[in-house]
Amino acid sequence: MKLVRKFAWPVVGLTAILFSVYGLYHELHGLSAHDFVESLKAVSLKGWMLSGCATLAAYAALAAYDHLALEHLGHRISLWFITICSFTAYALSHTVGASVFSGAVVRYRAYGSKGLSAGETGVLVAFCSFTFLLGTLMLSAIVLLIEPEITARFAAFLPIGASLSTGLVILALITLYVVGSLVGFQPLKTRWFQLEYPKPSLALRQLLIAPVELIAAAAIIYFALPEAGNPGYMVILGVFLASFSAALLSHAPGGLGVLELVFIAGLPEMDPAGVLAALAIFRLFYLIVPFLFALLVVIVFEHSQFLAGRQAGSGRKRDE
Repeated sequence: MKLVRKFAWPVVGLTAILFSVYGLYHELHGLSAHDFVESLKAVSLKGWMLSGCATLAAYAALAAYDHLALEHLGHRISLWFITICSFTAYALSHTVGASVFSGAVVRYRAYGSKGLSAGETGVLVAFCSFTFLLGTLMLSAIVLLIEPEITARFAAFLPIGASLSTGLVILALITLYVVGSLVGFQPLKTRWFQLEYPKPSLALRQLLIAPVELIAAAAIIYFALPEAGNPGYMVILGVFLASFSAALLSHAPGGLGVLELVFIAGLPEMDPAGVLAALAIFRLFYLIVPFLFALLVVIVFEHSQFLAGRQAGSGRKRDE
């Protein structure tokens, strides 16, 4: 059974990649490398700079996720340490995907050095994941209410009424979560940890901070897209939420292929070469560059931990 669990997610990820590559082949079979390069060159300097600023905003919001989780746990850690740890954890987990070397492992190593137990780290990871889920649901509901016809981009048979009702149901569930925080519902208990409703002030801050990361991440692509055929930011945000969620659920490393397939399919009115160029910039800013910096942070941290352990060992030997 352990062997099955060990290889299950890699198989799921590989299957998703192969399926997406097959789908992309049919979507982009008429696209040449020259078209892609020209679309990449067509992105203005302003577009590059705005995409870079949106990336900084996205990762700053991710750091706020960890800050809220630590406040929920009652731990005070320096903002600089939280920012570095959060950046490293998300940069690795976004790129590596369903891997042993994930954001949870990074947080366990980093926050463990600050006194957090394994159970508390588990609560922190769950809290951050739920904060992300809140942001995704709330923005999805807003998009469905403002642009109800967006569902036709992925499922033409769905009526506009279904979009509106779904958006209202999602907002009702989020309201129930806030009420649970205000009233103090019973905590969610599992075998490994107990997850309690946060204080009302924390819950409200979740609802304010959670959407910022997704809004900024979608803006990376929006600023890099060509103006021709661009349906507007709200539609781009909706397509991004669908494609990014599909990429995460696929467990493919970096959502490779899945993100591109869903995004291109969701924007049929735009030049595929321009969309692909914008997604390449997104991958560069949001995934590749942060991943390289995160690897450097991990190497420096582990080296410092090794030296600290060796010094502690030498101190014990001298005492003996």
